[in-house]
Amino acid sequence: MLWRFCRVLDWSPSRASVSTVDTHFVTVQPMLQVNDKLEIPDDEIEETFVRASGPGGQNVNKVSSAVQLRFDVTGSPSLPQAVKERLIKLAGSRATNDGEIVITANRFRNQPQNRDDARERLAELIRQALYVPKPRKATKPTYGSQLRRIEGKKRRSDVKAGRRSRGDGE
Repeated sequence: MLWRFCRVLDWSPSRASVSTVDTHFVTVQPMLQVNDKLEIPDDEIEETFVRASGPGGQNVNKVSSAVQLRFDVTGSPSLPQAVKERLIKLAGSRATNDGEIVITANRFRNQPQNRDDARERLAELIRQALYVPKPRKATKPTYGSQLRRIEGKKRRSDVKAGRRSRGDGE
């Protein structure tokens, strides 16, 4: 039943979460599965289909196969604040000033593949933002490394001093 319902809506069963609150009705909500603990509902993701640029002959002028995916990071209730900040930082130029991430996918010649590509790229970006980097501990250079550094500087100074003229005025 779920598979037939998903085929009609062009969803894959892995992207659908099923809740059977009432025995007569099955509600299907497509989700973007980031990892086993985090899912992002589709109502937080906006997809627009646009014409792709580049080669493709007449097909490129007729079919809107490229996907422009928008995800409002600042307005998303699915992500914790720390993850939102890291995600905006990781997105770089793909993030707008309003806190939205815009991902454009036009690698393939058909809509479903480009849509899956854009969604997977967003999921990968969120996976990277979920990783909490270890804080760097400030360390002092060892005594030996300080001596090696000073010795190298002295050697370099001697080489350069040897190149100077002797001050004879000639």
